[in-house]
Amino acid sequence: MQIAERLMSLSLIRTVLLTAFSFCLAARSLSTSVHLQAQAKSKKTLAKSGVKNVVLVDGVRTPFLLSGTTYADLMPHDLARAALQGLLKRTGLPKDAVDYIVYGTVIQEVKTSNVAREAALGAGFSDKTPAHTVTMACISSNQAMTTAVGLIAAGQCDAVVAGGVEFMSDVPIRHSRKMRKTMLSLNKAKTLGARLSLLSPFDLKKCFSNSDCCLNFKCGDVIVTGRDIVSKDNGIRPATMEQMAKLKPAFIKPHGTVTAANSSFLTDGASAVLIMSEEKALAMGYKPKAYLRDFVYVSQDPKDQLLLGPTYATPKVLEKSGLTLNDIDVFEFHEAFAGQIMANLKAMESDWFGQTYMGRKTKVGAPPMEKFNTWGGSLSLGHPFAATGCRLVTTVAHRLQKEGGQYGLVAACAAGGQGHAMVIEAYPQ
Repeated sequence: MQIAERLMSLSLIRTVLLTAFSFCLAARSLSTSVHLQAQAKSKKTLAKSGVKNVVLVDGVRTPFLLSGTTYADLMPHDLARAALQGLLKRTGLPKDAVDYIVYGTVIQEVKTSNVAREAALGAGFSDKTPAHTVTMACISSNQAMTTAVGLIAAGQCDAVVAGGVEFMSDVPIRHSRKMRKTMLSLNKAKTLGARLSLLSPFDLKKCFSNSDCCLNFKCGDVIVTGRDIVSKDNGIRPATMEQMAKLKPAFIKPHGTVTAANSSFLTDGASAVLIMSEEKALAMGYKPKAYLRDFVYVSQDPKDQLLLGPTYATPKVLEKSGLTLNDIDVFEFHEAFAGQIMANLKAMESDWFGQTYMGRKTKVGAPPMEKFNTWGGSLSLGHPFAATGCRLVTTVAHRLQKEGGQYGLVAACAAGGQGHAMVIEAYPQ
């Protein structure tokens, strides 16, 4: 009987202790949650007196595909049109409510040099809506977005669609200048004899293998015909470290480090975002995803600082916003190559680089990895040159919503030694 009573007593004590422990855990969890919420709310907003708030309403993209696959028979404006139509469907936006359209592209199709206009008309936008195309290498859609921000901030527009498209499945392949001159002269020649005399210097039988006439182009992609429905990316390639280590370097052989596994692959794709003044967005019943705040563009010597744009742009945009690296909750950097990211992180962590090249007293400081590109980046998802910027900004907006952060930072490099960075602020939920 005494044993039974003792067991009951121990059981009761255990129950009391467990209950107390659970209560403490719950209280601690509640306290932590409240503390984090209070911490997030205590951060200042970046709204500026007398300056319009510009918001990202929503963003879309086509699936990003390996070049030469399902999109191979399309043209750039087809992909851009699909992104624009997807944006219209996602937002329910009346087509005549858009004041302006800006699109980015890097490798232009000569038949549609102003791809923004061609895609807009194809998507059913009003022919009264102006559209123009910008190019700035891998930050072309970043330039499109900041152009939209400028148009709204200046009071010229209230609703602008920005985006970017790249189509690597059919890049222009040029003949030599000598051959191009001859072909143009043929149009002016009035007789057969004149035409033959122009062609006499060329051995036409060798025209497509002679380096003086054309580029020797080797292609191993499978061309898919038909109108397949594409609903997901196809370039994500799971692999082991052992498999990746066996790949040959792409450039400096045999000791180079850049391989197909640590480089962004040639990609077809398009993106589009709806950018509005906050006042207009709310008047139309939209709940914006984020505020688009301060941004900067930078340029360096491309000889030895070709892709270090994020290192230079990050501290400048933080200083412009009055923020520090620790204030940023979400980082999204464009990944051209793994080596490019590593070079930027190393430069950002180097006092010597900051002092020698940037005129700083100390290093910039690198983003913490737990906040950095956590949903995948250009290396895994793909990099349609001019479409990536919109993907970065939309990803930041979604991560801020999901993770409960307030500030995000986008940064990207671009050919020619240029770069871009933008601060994005979560919209109150």
